[in-house]
Amino acid sequence: MLRAISNAWKLPDLRRRLVFTMIILVVFRLAAHIPVPGIDPEGLRRIFEANQLLGLLDMFSGGAMSNFSVMAMGVYPYITASIILQLLQPLIPALEELSKEGEAGRNKLNQYMLLLTIPLAALQGFSQATLLQRGGALTNFGFSRATLLPSLATLATLTAGTMFAIWLGELIDEQGIGNGISLIIFSGIVAEIPGRVGALILGNLPGLFFFMLLTAVTIVGIVFIQEGQRRIPVQYAKRVRGTKIYGGQSTHIPLQVNSAGMIPLIFAVSIMLLPGVVSSYFVDSHIAWLARIARAVSSLFNSEGVFYWVLYFLLVIGFTYFYTDIVFQQQNLAELLQRQGGFIPGIRPGKRTADYLNGVLRRITLVGAIFLGVVAILPFLTRGIIGSGQMLVTSTGLLIVVGVVLDTMKQLEAQLLMRHYEGFIKR
Repeated sequence: MLRAISNAWKLPDLRRRLVFTMIILVVFRLAAHIPVPGIDPEGLRRIFEANQLLGLLDMFSGGAMSNFSVMAMGVYPYITASIILQLLQPLIPALEELSKEGEAGRNKLNQYMLLLTIPLAALQGFSQATLLQRGGALTNFGFSRATLLPSLATLATLTAGTMFAIWLGELIDEQGIGNGISLIIFSGIVAEIPGRVGALILGNLPGLFFFMLLTAVTIVGIVFIQEGQRRIPVQYAKRVRGTKIYGGQSTHIPLQVNSAGMIPLIFAVSIMLLPGVVSSYFVDSHIAWLARIARAVSSLFNSEGVFYWVLYFLLVIGFTYFYTDIVFQQQNLAELLQRQGGFIPGIRPGKRTADYLNGVLRRITLVGAIFLGVVAILPFLTRGIIGSGQMLVTSTGLLIVVGVVLDTMKQLEAQLLMRHYEGFIKR
């Protein structure tokens, strides 16, 4: 990896791309420290300690949510919009047709994602600002006559911050190296590591060595699972056109052990935190039976209990299968192979091929799903071992960091390989 970076730095074009990427990330980190007017830092800290959902949103905002800066929502509304459109494609024929129209269709879907991001960002900004206002961390927010204009200004600022973060990510896609949106999230996760290391040094030095070892082992496991694949051999039939023979070559279909990435963790966390967030609004209700139910639900979905982590583990496995199946069905590999004259040796084309691929995918997905489940409950496991669930990087964050590094290095190596071939051809 270091050799690839060193070789890339020697090439003027790649060096410019690397420098441009770093400048954009610095701009984002600077913007992430500009707070929204009227925020109380001490009240914000108390709310974050009591609400885990805000911690998840803070990760996707690149650490800007913990300061409630103008970039507080980061790219999370855009991620939500992309997931919604991806799940709607099998249900809406027009969207499914667009996904099959190549680059023009992808550009159109990207426009829909950007348009959907704006109302989602405004809605999320309203919910976050309302939560902070109720907790006493945000003043001058509400829809009374005195606070209407400041409230609208706050929502407009938060929505504009999200669109600005997306624009920075697109600039990286066009003129930098790596996936821009992923790198925006990556920068926020990495920026939190020095603070957590410092806290462990001051409060739990043996725990620091344990977590460093655990992080290293987890990274190795993530790389092994993320890069793991089952290669299905494919043979293409020979076709004679005039005096020429086409086809006849052999290739393979790489089925990933973990095709869903970190999406199941996002789904599972959202489902697990929703009951606790909703019940918190009714704990102090004047209706006795409603308050009792709210306290029971809040206790049941408390992250300190075993039930929470067992259900979290099962939900991660379930969502892994759910999301993998949706994505795989959209690819329609069996029909694509049949149209191109390809077949799996020993398997009849058509439905038999589809059943075979689905069976193989479900078997190898079990390994990826269990691994994701174990990664998800690592804070609970570490708390049982040394009494602390505070990790250097959260489980979801670690998946993102490793995935972004692998993807960026692959793009960098592809750029180096392309330039090597160009030089070879010119000779």
